Amino acid sequence: MTKEMYPEFSLDFVRVTEAAALMSSRYLGFGDKEAVDGAAVDAMRGMLDYIDIKGTVIIGEGEKDEAPMLFEGEKVGSYADNAPEMDIAVDPIDGTRLVAYGLPNGIAVMAAAEHGKMSALPTFYCKKLAVGPELKGRLDINAPIRENLKVAAAVLNVEVREITVVILNRDRHKEIIDDIKTAGARIKLISDGDIAGSIATATPDSGVNICIGIGGSPEGVLAAAALRTLGGELQAKLWSQTEEERILLTEQGWDFDKVFHTEDLVGGEHVIFAATGVTKGDFLNGVKFVHGKAITESIAMRMPSATVRYITTHHDLKKKTIRLKSSSGDEKYIDIKY
Repeated sequence: MTKEMYPEFSLDFVRVTEAAALMSSRYLGFGDKEAVDGAAVDAMRGMLDYIDIKGTVIIGEGEKDEAPMLFEGEKVGSYADNAPEMDIAVDPIDGTRLVAYGLPNGIAVMAAAEHGKMSALPTFYCKKLAVGPELKGRLDINAPIRENLKVAAAVLNVEVREITVVILNRDRHKEIIDDIKTAGARIKLISDGDIAGSIATATPDSGVNICIGIGGSPEGVLAAAALRTLGGELQAKLWSQTEEERILLTEQGWDFDKVFHTEDLVGGEHVIFAATGVTKGDFLNGVKFVHGKAITESIAMRMPSATVRYITTHHDLKKKTIRLKSSSGDEKYIDIKY
């Protein structure tokens, strides 16, 4: 498909993530993860219909948590005759628990690529290694972390103690955390939301060099979409929760030793990534309610132009209406109030 067939959709996708952030923010701190996810999902589904694409959801997120979700294979967009076909990945809220309990770094996220160019992994979780442009092609997910830290330090011309590694604070990461400590590098532990952690490796002035560990496979694909534009890299390997899952997928032909690289997950030359902050974080500011307005901060990335936009939007709550659409197709319009 020619370049002309892919108009500038970045702002359209930001409107989708803004709607998800605004709706989910109504449940900030309530402790109800399902309400947070449900509000964001219905807002995304409703707003996606306004975009002139023939979209197919490849990654809907939520299944591993049995949360509300957009379903794999679901059709979204206007489906106008001349609209381009696109694959869609969404995580209506990356960090649902963070939003539910009023904690930092909750974001609404989505990505799109040319039809047939986005791949979903069969496991809910995967091993991941994310780096920015300077370390792209230099590190190896199969190598010990101490070796990767030495290589990173040499490439960046710094001491190992100046390298910062982001990793989810999980018991399964105890060994790798101990190895990072032994090597002398800095560690930034995060409770949830490793999409932002992966993107931080390719963001100037973030102070983050490497993101590593076992996290959600859908989040890995979404991070790969952002890293395509930012010039970074994501490597991933399948990780099974049970031996039964490993045996079943191996019988189906999946290779647990295979390394999936960035373009294996999100290929093609037309890639869009959009995210809006829900709670205040290192990556994006959260939704703020001030004097009858809601203020959101978003990021939009687009290939092949490698354009990255930070967007601050002031929503007049007296006039703001969001279209919601349930999985059964029921529609309604809701006024945002705080």
